[in-house]
Amino acid sequence: MKIERSLFGRDRDGRDVSAYTITNSKGASITVIDFGAILQSIKVPDQNGKLTDVALGYDEASAYEINRPHFGATIGRNGNRIEGGSFSLDGVDYQLLKNENDRNNLHSGPDGYEFRMWESEADPEKGSVTFSLLSPDGDQGFPGEFRVSVTYTLTEDNAVRIRYEGSCDRTTVANMTNHSYFNLNGHDSGSIMGHVLQINADEFVPVDEYSIPYGIVTPVEDTPFDFREPKAIGRDAGQADEQLEHTGGYDHNFALNGTGTREVACAVGDVSGITMKVITDLPGVQFYAGNMIDANGPAGKGGVNYKPHDGFCLETQYFPNSINVLAFESPKLPEGDLYQTETVYQFGVRG
Repeated sequence: MKIERSLFGRDRDGRDVSAYTITNSKGASITVIDFGAILQSIKVPDQNGKLTDVALGYDEASAYEINRPHFGATIGRNGNRIEGGSFSLDGVDYQLLKNENDRNNLHSGPDGYEFRMWESEADPEKGSVTFSLLSPDGDQGFPGEFRVSVTYTLTEDNAVRIRYEGSCDRTTVANMTNHSYFNLNGHDSGSIMGHVLQINADEFVPVDEYSIPYGIVTPVEDTPFDFREPKAIGRDAGQADEQLEHTGGYDHNFALNGTGTREVACAVGDVSGITMKVITDLPGVQFYAGNMIDANGPAGKGGVNYKPHDGFCLETQYFPNSINVLAFESPKLPEGDLYQTETVYQFGVRG
């Protein structure tokens, strides 16, 4: 396994941003950067053996300082939404910034971990790079000093492993996720609506018009959210459905079948034949079909102007607003306990 470090640019404070490219013996590679602990590139072979970059992103560090779509971002302390930006822990009320429609906290606010410089350490023997961050007590409004690391590993069989570890000196919220956008035909190939997707979930989490869960899960059967059998992402996306109207398309958490580490989803590029299996130990995955990608935002890699539905996300996590919903598995991290979770994106080609 080979790891090369290079200068990716400089941040607004003039600090060098480093890129680490991990390459396996088959030529597949990933590139991660220490600004935001961001996954910048994933190059894997298609059905004809052509290396294809399947991750949307930017070529310049300055674009990641804006990064409104959160391309490749490490999200923390809490991914997704907290209603009203408020929650209680151990009898103490906490208020976060309301950075979405002046109502909710989204992805921990405008000072998310994706906009920080992380310490980095490469391990060529393991084919991994570990990024570490110290988040002080009160950071983003959360209690406790949270020490967290994110380790990216590329395996010889083209799996991208993302492992999170952390601990806090006070009880806090810990719900990290990766916000990569995938296009298995290539990051610059346009719409993903022809991709075929399967999600192993009998239920999903319905939301109100502000994308806050009602606090229940509901069956996917006889809804556009039934991905239990493989189907094109766009097949049912245009149905008249209140849930799709609330979010402008697919942007919902699925209550995954089973517990422990298991395969929870699989996507296939309809042109490239590239497959991506998702393996996780978490209870939910947010499927987002890139409804709000802004074609007028900063140009993407190679100068591409990404448009709505040019990429999709499968963000493993606890359910949205789960810190406030007793019926949902909680992202509460007790003082001194180890936060530990792993998600794997396994790439291949269809047979």
